[in-house]
Amino acid sequence: MVETERPVRTRRPVGSMHVFALLLVLAIVFRDRLVSVVDSVPEVRTGATIFLGVFVQATPFLVLGVLVSGAIAAFVSPRVLRRVLPSNEKAAVGVSGLAGMALPGCECGAVPVSRRLMDQGAPASAALAFLLSAPAINPVVLVSTAVAFPGEPEMVLARFIASLSTALVMGWLWARIGKAEWITARLAEHHGDENRSRWEVFSEAARHDLLQAGAFLVFGAGAAALLHIVVPDSILEHLAGRMLLAILVMAVLAVVLALCSEADAFVAASMSMLPLLPRLVFLVVGPAVDVKLMAMQAGSFGRGFVARFAPITFVVAIACATLTGYLVLGGAR
Repeated sequence: MVETERPVRTRRPVGSMHVFALLLVLAIVFRDRLVSVVDSVPEVRTGATIFLGVFVQATPFLVLGVLVSGAIAAFVSPRVLRRVLPSNEKAAVGVSGLAGMALPGCECGAVPVSRRLMDQGAPASAALAFLLSAPAINPVVLVSTAVAFPGEPEMVLARFIASLSTALVMGWLWARIGKAEWITARLAEHHGDENRSRWEVFSEAARHDLLQAGAFLVFGAGAAALLHIVVPDSILEHLAGRMLLAILVMAVLAVVLALCSEADAFVAASMSMLPLLPRLVFLVVGPAVDVKLMAMQAGSFGRGFVARFAPITFVVAIACATLTGYLVLGGAR
């Protein structure tokens, strides 16, 4: 007697949308209890206010960035950048660094684009300059920074100069000392993209970026609220009086929090007890090197690349932000 094979049922993995939907349902069901808890504890009420403030302010810029990023995935090919790059490698670094202004999107989208540029023949130094500049100096990020820091236009200028300087310095450093064998990972081929319409590519890219970046925004807003609850003002005042320590703490915090570059300005703005200079370091280091970015770079370029590139980027970003802060923001201000 021949046994018939039973079809194997595959379980779909639980995604971020499922978790979000579950949390939303729980919030609706226990709304009254949550409201009573928030109202009864002043610290929780303060944290909730900060969380909502950061989240509500940052959401429009996050959505705008996601829509533009999806449009780029659907309508803009990396070949466009490849064609305009000059033959001189140092000049190509400068052009690709400035090209980041024209391509809004977070660092999550810049990684595959920069790797694609390499595989299409662009110098690795130019592609890496684009990798660092695109998520940090694009219009969405600069406008969100201006909104987060009203009355502080020099903060926008300082972020632009420091982030672009970081991208150019790292590109020129790679052109001088970088080696092709340090990049070990191969680019994954995506079959079937040519059979999909541009609308399908746009909607899929936008949905993916929204879920990924939105999760980091929620985490960042929650972290900002938690910092205000857990960390007493005296500690922030102590950091404010020790500029070097404040710079190092904010740089490490930027790496650990791994916020989306389209929303990190609102988190930095909420740390009003600190001077502008440490917060500038936070805004420059975050889009250049953080834990999620290192993970994505390891998948696209290899672990050996990350082991060399990330530490140097961390130091260069701190140096560029600190120097720019003293020149543009007036040092300890």
